[in-house]
Amino acid sequence: MQLNSPRPISFLHLTNSRIILYGREIPGGLRRIGLVGPANEGRKRELKTAMTKVDPVSMLSDSVRVPFENARAMPPIVYTSEEFLDRETRDIFAKEWICVGRSSSLADPGDYLTYELAGQPILVVRGRDGRLNAMSNVCLHRMSTILHGSGNVRLLSCPYHGWTYNLDGSLRGAPAMGNNRGFCKQSYKLPRIRCEEWLGWIMVTLDENASPVSQRLAEIESLVADFQMAEYLEAFNENFLWNTNWKVLAENFMESYHLPVCHAATIGGHSKMDEAVCPPGRPAFNFHTILKDGSLPISVAHPKNVGLVGDRRRTTYLLSIYPSLLITLTPGYFWYLSLHPNGVGQVRILFGGGLAREFFGNPDSDRQVSELKELLIDVNEEDRKCTERVYKGLCADLARPGHISHLERPNFLFAQYLAEKVGGFERQFD
Repeated sequence: MQLNSPRPISFLHLTNSRIILYGREIPGGLRRIGLVGPANEGRKRELKTAMTKVDPVSMLSDSVRVPFENARAMPPIVYTSEEFLDRETRDIFAKEWICVGRSSSLADPGDYLTYELAGQPILVVRGRDGRLNAMSNVCLHRMSTILHGSGNVRLLSCPYHGWTYNLDGSLRGAPAMGNNRGFCKQSYKLPRIRCEEWLGWIMVTLDENASPVSQRLAEIESLVADFQMAEYLEAFNENFLWNTNWKVLAENFMESYHLPVCHAATIGGHSKMDEAVCPPGRPAFNFHTILKDGSLPISVAHPKNVGLVGDRRRTTYLLSIYPSLLITLTPGYFWYLSLHPNGVGQVRILFGGGLAREFFGNPDSDRQVSELKELLIDVNEEDRKCTERVYKGLCADLARPGHISHLERPNFLFAQYLAEKVGGFERQFD
């Protein structure tokens, strides 16, 4: 056995005189390398430390170079490594377009929301001109955060010293600053953050050079054009914090393999898994489709919907827009999750949902919204339990990634996306 092998070692167990790597015992064990006995406890600890120091980026890249037919789940360390999370924050969340909600949630001038993106507090507010303004949520005086939560304001007012800003970020007032000769009110304006509305979604990025969302996701627009996603009306949204890694939850959304088991009490029986289709991935997203059987009426097209024909009237798209916008789009309703890591073991979740426009304006619409929200809360609770169990399991010393199903192809595509963004792996597309 070569102790200086460059291959990363994800699992090493030393007990008595035995050495076990990847679940296999090394012949001769510690006796073979002269480390048997109490006098060698220190050297054994050093050996274990040296051999278990791994490079999670290299491990991920190695794991996604195999053909999909031989693919396994991502290595556990990809989820548990602080080093890997730092790379994700720097190379993904600080550079990609991130969804912070539906634009209909900021319908009126002064409507705002706040968000922390890659450690940066930001706010998005509807201006008096009707446009969305995204900007730093940090006062330019003593650097307090300005707004919190969501709501409606006439001005942006710092709660520390009362500096106020207009809805475009320009400084409006600064009490007791007249004696500072260097102070010039006109030179103060909150730094702008790039913000775009896309098919009803509010997208923001810290990267000034990122390509426009409409260009990046043009293929999705054509893929679901007949669904008219921009016209769906959001009926509710909430925020959650779950005790799992953000990638575990993202992967859970990307595959329907778990539906019959994890969601047996809710939506598991409404989908025809033998008709699920998992196409090859795209640079900015992956997706799969499933057919609904009509047992849940709001999951199929409303009789007034004449734009969807044939199987399209019962087709559900599960869109996974990298890195963390996850949309279930049915002909009758939609729901979504937008994820952001909160350390390796927690994920911040923006959750919302609503109905296609045709379902509103009738005597049953309030009941249908209430039933949809109740259903999705139950679905979320099932997912929370499943994904928190997965995270607990992959943190175990004995955790090893198994082969994945053809129904988990989106997970493999997601892993390749991550490997490209943090480690230089080059994806190939037809």
